[in-house]
Amino acid sequence: MPLSLQSPPSPAILSASIPGRWKTAGFSLDSPPPAVNFSTIRRSIPRIHASASSSSSSSPSSQSLGAGESNELDAVSAFSEIVPDTVVFDDFERFPPTAATVSSALLLGICGLPDTIFRNAVDMALADSTCAGLDTTESKLSCFFDKAIVNVGGDLVKLVPGRVSTEVDARLAYDTNAIIRKVHDLLRLYNEIDVPHDRLLFKIPATWQGIEAAKLLESEGIQTHLTFVYSFAQAAAAAQAGASVIQIFVGRLRDWARNHSGDAEIETAVKSGEDPGPALVRRSYNYIHKYGYKSKLMAAAVRNKQDLFSLLGVDYVIAPLKVLQSLKDSPAIPDDEKYSFVRKLSPETATHYNFTNKELVKWDQLSLASAMGPASVELLSAGVEGYANQAKRVEEFFGKIWPPPNV
Repeated sequence: MPLSLQSPPSPAILSASIPGRWKTAGFSLDSPPPAVNFSTIRRSIPRIHASASSSSSSSPSSQSLGAGESNELDAVSAFSEIVPDTVVFDDFERFPPTAATVSSALLLGICGLPDTIFRNAVDMALADSTCAGLDTTESKLSCFFDKAIVNVGGDLVKLVPGRVSTEVDARLAYDTNAIIRKVHDLLRLYNEIDVPHDRLLFKIPATWQGIEAAKLLESEGIQTHLTFVYSFAQAAAAAQAGASVIQIFVGRLRDWARNHSGDAEIETAVKSGEDPGPALVRRSYNYIHKYGYKSKLMAAAVRNKQDLFSLLGVDYVIAPLKVLQSLKDSPAIPDDEKYSFVRKLSPETATHYNFTNKELVKWDQLSLASAMGPASVELLSAGVEGYANQAKRVEEFFGKIWPPPNV
């Protein structure tokens, strides 16, 4: 992200020095809720900030492979900020994170690894006397959950130079006021452990209520990260709301299109010979840059090198390790017939993209609901349900192990 989750960077997790091993890759944007979200890469992956300021003055045709790029990973990193899709501890030596995401899935992983340095953050949350003194079991467990996710987030802030994105309980995804209250509660907890607000993002599902919450939070100077975006209407509404980061899942849209029909937006892309996932990213990027919105766009669930090459220039790309390793192992050939090292998206080309009057409306709840097709409705609902189930599992687990020893 130029979100550089640094000035604002992106999310990932830990550092290569963390003891212990995570044997399964949890942050798969194609599988249940990620434990770790987007992390920018350093050392083995050059950090490149593909922002309007860095590219608007040069033409896309001139932004091709330079002489200094020895492999494909170096080459693509010159156009977009590349993010590793993993939470496998052993991979951080190869792809060190600069920022991180803390989520319910990450908490579950930590609880399954008693020797991880983050386990103490969870144990301290469970030993919190304020939470323990609450009247009901439900309020206790909710308090423990918030304390744990903030404690882990606070540890991550010390380990990465960029921002940490904190998952907001997806069970609140359809209640704007509840989302805002939860973010304020989490911020208060972060204040107690002296984490600066500019080091934080709050990850919210892109329901209409989530988009409205993001708009109000951004007006307060609180940075938001809207996820589960599967339609142009969601992306445009999120940009109008001023969300700091908008995350589109490329591969999931393709999967839906292969197995379903009846979504007008997807069928329009297919009829024009486009893959619906990259097509949505291109339209959203062009909309954001043509009309001057501040949002940064993240392409997630990228499955292969062709996906990545087709989106060069988008702010952030989350790619699986197998794709990153393949890029790193492949020499960059300027005149490669299969892959073209040319920027596909830029603020300059965005100015020439034409939108219909229907796409240029001021989005509200009714117009958003009318514009979202079955793909975005189903995929958004599934994403929210998956995150909500993860949060519920964390609280159920806490209920089984509380009180911890010596409490």
